[in-house]
Amino acid sequence: MSIAQIKNLQRRLGNLEQEATQELSRICGHDLWQSLGFDALDSIEDADRRARANYYYGQFQTARELSDVIG
Repeated sequence: MSIAQIKNLQRRLGNLEQEATQELSRICGHDLWQSLGFDALDSIEDADRRARANYYYGQFQTARELSDVIG
């Protein structure tokens, strides 16, 4: 993989992580999910909102893990 491809991938992963962060904060109504993690999502009573939160949390985790591997 070339340096340009790696930089592009890092930028795209950063965008995915930022999108997930914004959506999770919007869905939860606060930023506490960042310190509480997955437990904050389980307390959401509305099933649709909880499902969206779980989706974005998975996106957040995946983007962060891939970013860590790429460096």
